[in-house]
Amino acid sequence: MIKSAFSAKKRDAKLVSIQTQLAITGGGLSGVCAAITAAREGVKVVLVQDRPVLGGNASSEVRLWILGATSHMGNNNRWSREGGVIDEILIENLYRNKEGNPLILDTIVLEKVKAEKNITLLLNTMVYDLEKEGDNRIKAIKAFCSQNSTEYLIESPLFCDASGDGIIAFKAGSPFRMGAENAEEFDEGFAPNIEDYGELLGHSMYFYTKDTGKPVKFVAPDFALKNIGELPRMRNYQVQDDGCRLWWVEYGGRLDTVHQSEDIKWELWKVIYGIWDYVKNSGEFPEAETLTLEWVGTIPGKRESRRFEGDYILKQADVVEQRQHPDLVAYGGWSLDLHPADGVYSEKMSCNQWHSKGVYGIPYRCYYSSEIENLFLAGRIISASHVAFGSSRVMATCAHGSQAVGMAAVLCAKKELLPRELSNPTLMAELQSKLNLAGQSIPHTRIPESKNLLTSAVIEASSTYKLNELPFNGPWISLKQGAAQLLPIRSGERLKAKLQLRAQTDTYIHVELQASQRLGNFTPDMLLHEKTIYLEKGEQFIELDFTTNLNVDQYVFLLFRENEQVEIRSSLTRMTGLLSVFNKFNKAVSNLGKQEPEEGLGIDTFEFWTPERRPAGHNLAMVLQEPLKLYHPDYLRNGKVRPETKTNAWAASLDDANPVLKFKWDTPKEIRQIRLFFDNDFDHPLESSLMGHPEDMIPFCIKDYRISAVQNESEQSEKLEITTNMQYHSEEVATLTEKSAKIIIDKKGNYQTINTINFKQPLVTSQIELQIAHPSSEIPAALFEVVIS
Repeated sequence: MIKSAFSAKKRDAKLVSIQTQLAITGGGLSGVCAAITAAREGVKVVLVQDRPVLGGNASSEVRLWILGATSHMGNNNRWSREGGVIDEILIENLYRNKEGNPLILDTIVLEKVKAEKNITLLLNTMVYDLEKEGDNRIKAIKAFCSQNSTEYLIESPLFCDASGDGIIAFKAGSPFRMGAENAEEFDEGFAPNIEDYGELLGHSMYFYTKDTGKPVKFVAPDFALKNIGELPRMRNYQVQDDGCRLWWVEYGGRLDTVHQSEDIKWELWKVIYGIWDYVKNSGEFPEAETLTLEWVGTIPGKRESRRFEGDYILKQADVVEQRQHPDLVAYGGWSLDLHPADGVYSEKMSCNQWHSKGVYGIPYRCYYSSEIENLFLAGRIISASHVAFGSSRVMATCAHGSQAVGMAAVLCAKKELLPRELSNPTLMAELQSKLNLAGQSIPHTRIPESKNLLTSAVIEASSTYKLNELPFNGPWISLKQGAAQLLPIRSGERLKAKLQLRAQTDTYIHVELQASQRLGNFTPDMLLHEKTIYLEKGEQFIELDFTTNLNVDQYVFLLFRENEQVEIRSSLTRMTGLLSVFNKFNKAVSNLGKQEPEEGLGIDTFEFWTPERRPAGHNLAMVLQEPLKLYHPDYLRNGKVRPETKTNAWAASLDDANPVLKFKWDTPKEIRQIRLFFDNDFDHPLESSLMGHPEDMIPFCIKDYRISAVQNESEQSEKLEITTNMQYHSEEVATLTEKSAKIIIDKKGNYQTINTINFKQPLVTSQIELQIAHPSSEIPAALFEVVIS
């Protein structure tokens, strides 16, 4: 029993003091990915989240799907899905939740955080104040949990603001911007006319419906808007649109999106219930008779508020020109995507999107405050102009950059440095190296050879796949839209191919060989060859012979222009780094087949050539007179973990029943870790909610493999204890005590991108064998990188 007498003085809440190495405010995907990244490297982290669940806009409270550079497969950014922790979360969500239930995603994100012993998680806890140490440094943050009536004082040498509105950065006095710059400040042709267009993006709120199978009435609350049918956005409304397909239910761009968020929420509730009243009771939607509202958001998804200044401000030209910076730590690829401030009430297009020709890098200098010495910035509050923010704000991009923040905090904590000090070139190279080892894939950087014992090994492969043909066993594909096959060509290599076409009448087909002007891009903007070929009615083979004249390894497009009278044969064979693309529309991301901006916007004109989603998206069938050498064992140590200018992978021949890789050294090596990078199709966007996917495992990923060590007596360990991290799900799996080749790990059913095997005591050996199984009879086993350290 607790009994307390009257107190004339105010009682204080329970106070808990915590000392940590990194304090993160905000448990959206940005805070989560920063926390997990730092914790896995041994840094003590406190993650403070003011909501009952993690995930922010991706959580079940808001239900927005996670997207970034892949942009619904609607742009020219091939194999661009973000790697590292955010990839791990998306792949786990695919495996458990391919249907896209946001409640399941909640559990996955929570599980990932709770699995890390170095993370102290405080849910339902709001940071409301801080203590400073001098003008330019934070000493502690103050927080309160409404569920346990407890106050927290969290002291740390390093802080990260991933709160969305930047509560810590704001309270600490960090300089910030809110709203749009004029076009002249950063020479941004896409900067909006503020009076006409407005200068802030609004909030959105969604609803879900359910078919009950019987008539359901709806009586609208008094606050529901009337005459909702007059709203411009309702002209294109479809009853089947629910969840984040209702992103256009947006409001608040002319208000203070920090301090008037509750007002914005109420207006959105008025709109949503007004929409549903109109749908159910106007008579315009008879198909909605049996539908009922299943869920309506209670907090809005916020797009924009404050943006805090770092040592560099990301600008439109950084995105469009894909500018290089020495301190790149992350990348983006979503369009420059601005919305009219009046949102759902506007007569203007609900969004205005302009794409770049490829992914762009984001400098580290955008991820820490220019004035608060020990403060990292993460998520949508990073240092960017309003125009560049239109791209960098999306969740997968925010999460990807936040992984860089987490890893930067690791170096700062272990070396007793402040964030700005990592801009030193040597330290920056170390940060980039650690990030790429974790799967970050920073543009134009690679895992350094010094980090990999494999660079000094002899690699023997039981076979290596050579592309002789893509069999003529797939469906016919209509050329009502242009079609192209992406093929990686070596410098000076010749392309001589036979393809099968079917014409409904005598006609002509125009064929081009194109490449990208910028290495690493996948926008066909450099014509190499072209020819027009006469086709007779019916099925026939055509032969193409192109000398590429390329002086570098590069992907080319074998491209067939639109002719609705013609079909081309496809193949059922799929393989790593090979893809067909089409000159098709994707209105969801303002892709109308070609981007044609008006003069003065500072945006490029180019065509979109984008893939089809599985189970479609077959490669074009062909026979090659001179086989293409797409794969090589040496690619396993070239520091790249996805296709770029070549496949960057080794693949086994399909007729090799038991593919084996052997790694041999002249002298015994002490091995503490083996890390394998598999192909989980970085071209597939893996939207986390609502949309759904055709499979729960990516078909290219190697599911079953076995690693063995060959040891002689001089290399024996008394006992070898091994833990495996299939992206950090740790388990002790084996001991090795005998004096010959023995299995270290025999893995079945892998589906994660990165598998890491750690040795508690070094494994001493001069030979490692890796046996892998083909994912299927139509897909050869492939591997991007093996890092042994």
